[in-house]
Amino acid sequence: MELLLHTFVTLFVVLDPIGIAPMFVALVKHGDAAYQKRMAIRSTIIASSILLVFFFIGDGLLRAMGIGLPAFRIAGGALLFLLSIDMIFARHSGLRSTTIREQQEAELKNDISVFPLAFPLIAGPGALTTVLLMSTTPTTSGIVIGMLAILIFVLLATLISLLYALKLIGILGETGTNVIGRLFGLILAALAAQYVVDGIKAAFIS
Repeated sequence: MELLLHTFVTLFVVLDPIGIAPMFVALVKHGDAAYQKRMAIRSTIIASSILLVFFFIGDGLLRAMGIGLPAFRIAGGALLFLLSIDMIFARHSGLRSTTIREQQEAELKNDISVFPLAFPLIAGPGALTTVLLMSTTPTTSGIVIGMLAILIFVLLATLISLLYALKLIGILGETGTNVIGRLFGLILAALAAQYVVDGIKAAFIS
């Protein structure tokens, strides 16, 4: 139960459904309501497909590349820590958002569901790293089902956030969104540090 709770908190904080809303609105502001709804649904489906693939083949992928779990935990923890810094200071880097040129390119495209919505907005490096860490955790079949349910639940929460992004921003405002993002960032920083500590311990034990 503790493992599932830890997994839920990490994944929810990394995907940050609330923090995604303002970025989504900025990317689809040139389209009408039907376009925004279509992009929200398509991007979530594509991102879900990417994350599910990584969830099921992640362990085998790391083994095939010769990457040990301790090394990946340390690297993953470092990456998530960088993401947490962005969240704490309410800034958007290449870890989860697009550059100015990428935004300009997106504005010229009719279909931005794959890029930049699905990647890197939803299934970005932080989310992919978290899902890979989930797939390498020694678990029973029951835990695997629980983790899969958590992944689907957080993705559904993300979809709801995108569909009602304008209303969400209207309720919380820019300040409220940033406050929640900073709180999530602080939690993620602690979780990232734990990943690094666990990776170092495992490396010395092995």
